[in-house]
Amino acid sequence: MGQRGARGGRRGGRGPRRRSPLEEPKRPIMHAQAHAFVRSLPTLLIGIGLVSALLTPPRFTAAPLFSAAPLVAAPFFGLLGTVLTGVAASTSVVLLQLYYGTAGRPQEVTELINVVTVSALAVLINVVVRQRGEKLASAREIAEAAQRAVLPEPASRIGGLQIAARYEAAQADAFIGGDLYAVQDTPHGVRLVVGDVRGKGLGAVEAVAVVIGAFREAAEQEATLEAVAQRLERALAREGTRRLGLDAFEGFTTAVLAEMPHGREVVRFINRGHPEPLMLSAGGRLWVLATEEPALPLGMGDLGIWPDRAGECWFPAGATLLFYTDGLSEARNEAGEFYDPAARLSGRMFTAPDSLLATVAEEVRAHTEGSGMTDDMALLGVRRPSGEEPEAADAVTLRE
Repeated sequence: MGQRGARGGRRGGRGPRRRSPLEEPKRPIMHAQAHAFVRSLPTLLIGIGLVSALLTPPRFTAAPLFSAAPLVAAPFFGLLGTVLTGVAASTSVVLLQLYYGTAGRPQEVTELINVVTVSALAVLINVVVRQRGEKLASAREIAEAAQRAVLPEPASRIGGLQIAARYEAAQADAFIGGDLYAVQDTPHGVRLVVGDVRGKGLGAVEAVAVVIGAFREAAEQEATLEAVAQRLERALAREGTRRLGLDAFEGFTTAVLAEMPHGREVVRFINRGHPEPLMLSAGGRLWVLATEEPALPLGMGDLGIWPDRAGECWFPAGATLLFYTDGLSEARNEAGEFYDPAARLSGRMFTAPDSLLATVAEEVRAHTEGSGMTDDMALLGVRRPSGEEPEAADAVTLRE
């Protein structure tokens, strides 16, 4: 058996211990409790102000509490709620002054003016926050639409294979990045690409569009996976020349290309400087799809030319392929430890690719809690369905 193909066995021993329901993260519950507390805080401030004013001598003032109430309400309440909070705070000040018979005194008038002024400022802040929130929501919708146009969600079943894709942005509410995936049924089998463009921003998005566009055309026309890789290489080089070099175009792209021929339980793959895919059998065995000769990323052909050589290995019924970008393998916790997908997933069984991707995404979020994700993460799962799931079997290398 040659070295090319699936590098098998269990890595890192058993997978992580599964949490019981009692051990599930409580962040959503805690977030809801914190949100409820913040929304009740303006009422609490006014209530505490009234109680403290009634229980202390008149020379002690509770005006700071009444002033704080509308300021707290401004970013969390609607316009009406903020106005009502300001009115309640100002009315409380007037009622207390009438109760103590101090209304009209210079100090009391100054306190009332302060509370009214702060309430008016809170209303202004609320209006500004709402306007910016609407603009931000519009920007998010535009960004999401742009990503869906450039990076459409693949169908759940393509060429008889179950497909699932997931994009996790490093920054909350960010939709556009440099990670990419595409799956296509062709006369040569189901072909796919998963990649990561150097850089961020619009330049990276343009490179994603170039790679995916070239892939969809080449996947249909080229007879071999090696030829598809060369078409992508030429497309990036051509675009880089048109944009006057790498400074004007994100031409550096790591990628994995794969092909599942119709009627054969095999997968062929080419790795261009990308994290190695994984294959999980129905019985929990895990293999790393490693190539014997690593190649340069796409778009770096000017540094040297090496002929692409596709690896080939058995892809049996019930097995699932996991393709991912380095946002997964380079996700670190607060101690600086990387998330190792091979070690984490070895020995675990998944009946659908979407459940596999959901589990991985959840574990990465838990792993990076406190430190945060530093890079976007794209995941693509491909499963060959079967009626009865077979037991784990040894990997077979079909090509030397």
